Amino acid sequence: SLVVLFGATAGAYGAKLGSDERELILLVWQVVDLPSKKVGTLHKSLVKADNLDLSDQCREVSGLTPEGLGKAEPLDRVLQQFSQLVSSDLKVLGRSSYTLCSDGQLLIRQVLHPETSKKNFLLSDCFYSFYDLRKEFHACYPSSAAVKDQTIKTMAEYLGLGTDETEEDFGVWQVKTMVAIIFSMLSENCNHIFTDPETVKYKYETGPCSKSETVDSETVIRARGLPWQSSDQDIARFFKGLNIAKGGVALCLNAQGRRNGEALVRFVNSEQRDLALERHKHHMGSRYIEVYKATGEEFLKIAGGTSNEVAQFLSKENQVIIRMRGLPFTATQEDVLGFLGPECPVTGGKEGLLFVKYPDGRPTGDAFVLFSCEEYAQNALKKHKEILGKRYIELFRSTAAEVQQVVLNRYMSTPLIPTLPTPIIPVIPPPYTIATGSIRDCVRLRGLPYTAGIDDILEFMGDATGDIKPHGVHMVLNQQGRPSGDAFIQMKSADKAFMVAQKCHKKMMKDRYVEVFQCSGEEMNFVLMGGTLNRSGLSPPPCKLPCLSPPAYAAFQTAAVIPAEAALYQPQALLPTTRTPQASAAAPPTVTYYPAQAAQLYMNYTAYYPSPPVSPTTVGYIAAPPGAVAAAATATHTPILPQPGALVRMQGLPYNTGMKEILSFFQGYQYAPDDYNGLIQLSDQARSVLQAPKEWVCL
Repeated sequence: SLVVLFGATAGAYGAKLGSDERELILLVWQVVDLPSKKVGTLHKSLVKADNLDLSDQCREVSGLTPEGLGKAEPLDRVLQQFSQLVSSDLKVLGRSSYTLCSDGQLLIRQVLHPETSKKNFLLSDCFYSFYDLRKEFHACYPSSAAVKDQTIKTMAEYLGLGTDETEEDFGVWQVKTMVAIIFSMLSENCNHIFTDPETVKYKYETGPCSKSETVDSETVIRARGLPWQSSDQDIARFFKGLNIAKGGVALCLNAQGRRNGEALVRFVNSEQRDLALERHKHHMGSRYIEVYKATGEEFLKIAGGTSNEVAQFLSKENQVIIRMRGLPFTATQEDVLGFLGPECPVTGGKEGLLFVKYPDGRPTGDAFVLFSCEEYAQNALKKHKEILGKRYIELFRSTAAEVQQVVLNRYMSTPLIPTLPTPIIPVIPPPYTIATGSIRDCVRLRGLPYTAGIDDILEFMGDATGDIKPHGVHMVLNQQGRPSGDAFIQMKSADKAFMVAQKCHKKMMKDRYVEVFQCSGEEMNFVLMGGTLNRSGLSPPPCKLPCLSPPAYAAFQTAAVIPAEAALYQPQALLPTTRTPQASAAAPPTVTYYPAQAAQLYMNYTAYYPSPPVSPTTVGYIAAPPGAVAAAATATHTPILPQPGALVRMQGLPYNTGMKEILSFFQGYQYAPDDYNGLIQLSDQARSVLQAPKEWVCL
């Protein structure tokens, strides 16, 4: 038997059903016995939603009102009644089993499963298998329209059935027409057999992924804005109703091995991926999640691995993985098992532990642990920040993809996500300086498309571009060198900034609206220096230098002293090359040139702020005059790097470290020959700038 099912939400209807997260407000169904071609009673049930504010389209199409829905039962009660009434109708028809049949995928996958998951109650087994009437119709009538273009009305028109929807109540006509279509498919001319139902996975299956696998780019999405503590099961729950491939959730890590709020998700086919894209800006808790297309190559870069050790560790399927961080470097397997205790036994004992190590075999302080069930994992998570030895241990949920990403990529190869080279001491070229003070002659653009560039911003500003100060556009980039979605613009006056904010606020740029706020140079400086600006006010940069603590860094009026060692840093090693209209074909080798006049330092906060800003149009390097290049090449006190990237910085050295210990540390590597002028101990002045007790720079 089939149970023909139709539903509607308080929001979008038709092809966009479920895309706006609106709740279910109507269910209509009828049992159809295929062998005897008999039908049961047609049932229509209103559903009381938590939010009874109906969209205009819903009111127009369904004719329902908030008042009528206010008297209905909530969804869990309606689903109980559905099961009871279906069982009763089947008994009358002499049947006991049934499969749902709906008009397309949306009602089951995009409405019922996500909503019940958010409301924390389980759907009965019947909702995990169903027939898609559109696919069955196209299989029966291949000359009909494509599946994605089918509707109940077009199928009825193809068969010559009545299509006057006004004759019946909303929902009733749809179900009666679907039943008539099914009977036409069962006629002697077609004799269609329903044999291959759609399925919804009960739970997400974990598993390893090999770099040699072929991943179809049409099956992968990128989810952005995830809570940092999200696990693969949380992400699978967000996409409840859609079939994720085995081991198809890969949490992305930053260069420090910590989660960055993004994940790549691989689905079983492109149809499921397209449905996932419709959940763009749906909510996980109080956060909305952005969903974009991604590629198979990106997925393999994050999730792929070939290590035998990792493969053996992950070979035990359907295990709960916990990540431990902060372990003492001397911790053994016995220490970890003793820390976890008998209340949370590890799967396989020592075989269920995987310590993460550096390429030279030194422990990183991280480990992954397998548990056979959720109960044991929960017991382990209760030990978060308990003490092992003299250190507290952090415990988090983890995934198979994270195991591979951390063990295989994070510590055994180059960083997963390329980062900008750290700008140690960039210089702001005069006469263009960053604005200061409390005059509100700047604007902040928030919510820019991630593909937006300077040209897009200038086009967005329109006629107001003539009122922008020279070098006054400041793109804020994150630590990975990618646009953060924010930008600051210095205008020629506060009046001009006010006019721009009024004219351009929530104006569209590409497919996104951009918020434009008036702000002061001081507020802009706070953000560009690593602080935050939000509704709660200003939060200063996490800087530890007294000379730069608030409010002293609001102006930066004093001339900065640039240490001689800073001349070692070539501009191409610190900032991305600025695009110019015409590049010289035979440009001379560039060195950093520091003018004698007072220059302003633009400090770097990479070590203290997770997403340091970069302003490529303002923070740059001044082209060196030819004479300066020659002088730099012949100077004995300022060696010139043979090539970009030949300089390394050592941090965290013991206070009694000498040249002999450092050379011994680099034994086996080629450093500057002959004398050791390539080894430079930073002066006290430079050390105060770099915020380190003792550092060396090596060539």
